[in-house]
Amino acid sequence: MTADKRTFSLELFPPQTPEGAEKLRAARARMALLEPRFFSVTFGASGSTRDRTLDTVLEIQREGRQAAPHLSCIGSTRESIRSILEQYRSHGIRHLVALRGDLPSGMARAGTFRYANELVEFIRAESGDWFHIEVAAYPEYHPQARSPGDDLQCFKRKLDAGANSAITQYFYNFDAYAHFIDQCQAIGIDVPIVPGIMPIASYSSLARFSDNCGAEIPRWIRKKLESYGDDSASIRAFGLDVVSRLCERLLASGAPGLHFYTLNQDALTSTIWQRLRIS
Repeated sequence: MTADKRTFSLELFPPQTPEGAEKLRAARARMALLEPRFFSVTFGASGSTRDRTLDTVLEIQREGRQAAPHLSCIGSTRESIRSILEQYRSHGIRHLVALRGDLPSGMARAGTFRYANELVEFIRAESGDWFHIEVAAYPEYHPQARSPGDDLQCFKRKLDAGANSAITQYFYNFDAYAHFIDQCQAIGIDVPIVPGIMPIASYSSLARFSDNCGAEIPRWIRKKLESYGDDSASIRAFGLDVVSRLCERLLASGAPGLHFYTLNQDALTSTIWQRLRIS
């Protein structure tokens, strides 16, 4: 895939406080200098950040940038999702990241929608081709998947329901992504599957995130990070080298872009972006 057709994007989460909003505006202004194709904005469990997600998306739009709100369906009803879609359409939003999401703490039932393919199907039924729909993919397999084959079929059902493209969970093992792409192509999947990239700022945070989402930290990376202890500068320098090399290899192999999980911080993503000479 040629460089001008690749999609380079950045993920943000909606801030919870006025101070957080100001910090995000400053970080986003620096990120905007990278000229990403779009910013995605996360959506809390059962729509818990719905208003803040929309507020952040509208701010991004006013700044002249493209934004794609996340939309998760667990704990939601058809009426609530319909209302959100109508609201997004009224603001001219045409790009969504459609996810199953996690069951909120204390909630016993998933709600109307159990899986992301049901959400995608509903969006298409309600809105036709208005939205470009991204869905999630898992090169190392979803932690709740019964088997690799079952996980691949779940991914295919989301695409068959009408999704246009996908963004993966982050990973540090290139072969996992390459094998996943091969498996997708073998069953006729040919949509863009953009690798998700997680810069490494803190070993303890990365280990916690990875344990929760099922992303593997290869043993050699884990041991190296552990060896640095509280030396945050060494952790960041090592992480920059590891993630930059991974990105270089992904792009050289033909990956259709990169999607950075920024955690609302611009420094590490900007450094990797500049190393890759993304324009």
